[in-house]
Amino acid sequence: MSLIDAPATRPQGPRPTRGYRVFQVVNALVLTAVVVLTLFPFVNILARSFSGEQEIRSGQVNLIPRGFNLTTYRIVMSDAMFWTNYRNTVVYTIAATAVALALTTCYAYVLSKRQLKGRGLLVAIAVFTMFFNGGLIPNYVLVSSLGLRNTIWAIVLPNAINVFNLLVMKAFFESLPTELEEAAAVDGMGTYGTLWRIVLPLSKAVLATMLLFYAVAFWNSWFPGFLYMDRQELFPVTVYLRNLIAGATGGTDQTASSDAALQIAANIQAVTIVLTMLPILLVYPFIQRFFVSGVMLGAVKG
Repeated sequence: MSLIDAPATRPQGPRPTRGYRVFQVVNALVLTAVVVLTLFPFVNILARSFSGEQEIRSGQVNLIPRGFNLTTYRIVMSDAMFWTNYRNTVVYTIAATAVALALTTCYAYVLSKRQLKGRGLLVAIAVFTMFFNGGLIPNYVLVSSLGLRNTIWAIVLPNAINVFNLLVMKAFFESLPTELEEAAAVDGMGTYGTLWRIVLPLSKAVLATMLLFYAVAFWNSWFPGFLYMDRQELFPVTVYLRNLIAGATGGTDQTASSDAALQIAANIQAVTIVLTMLPILLVYPFIQRFFVSGVMLGAVKG
């Protein structure tokens, strides 16, 4: 039989050992347990938000709603102030995320240049703020003295740059080949042109990751709005729901009957959690594919 007529044989790798097969089984069981433990609180909260007051108080609700009830959803969502504050949160989140992403990108790009004089000092200043800050009262006095209270800038500017995100982006920019920027410079492209046309198109993964980090942080943030806003129509929805839980907004309770008030008291926390996390859950799947790669590219050089 000639070599041409010989049957093709596919090279076979070494068979997995018994220890490796045991590891695979144990790993699958552990990861399954982690998934169950992670999903259980979300499913339980969702079930409680649709359950009746008596079933919640008697502890009958686990993963399936009992005594299906939409009273709390109906009363909360029929309040015009809820939608006003919800719109505020959308506007605050979009504006704050855009500003934070722009400032973080510019600062990280500058810090990634090893030839920059004073680079070490700028990095040290950024890292210093991770461990030390002026405190609550000085920050409040500063924001008030700048005339930012009751404006969107009180939400946007104080937390415009997160140092952790800054360091991740800095490490990512440092991992990009310097030859690309050198070639752009030879072609006559300036610093801003290089950043906009060369660097940013190669940074979609880390930009999407930073977008998610900032958007989630600003969406869930309630304390700046609670601290710097004193008009209810300017509150973010998180402050509205916080006040609803604490009983500080009487408009909803005054229009509700005693049975409805009991229903609201039973599952208001579950309803508020669902209403605040729903937009993030809807957006996350669209940028999830960038998430892991973006973090790893910014955390591991090379």
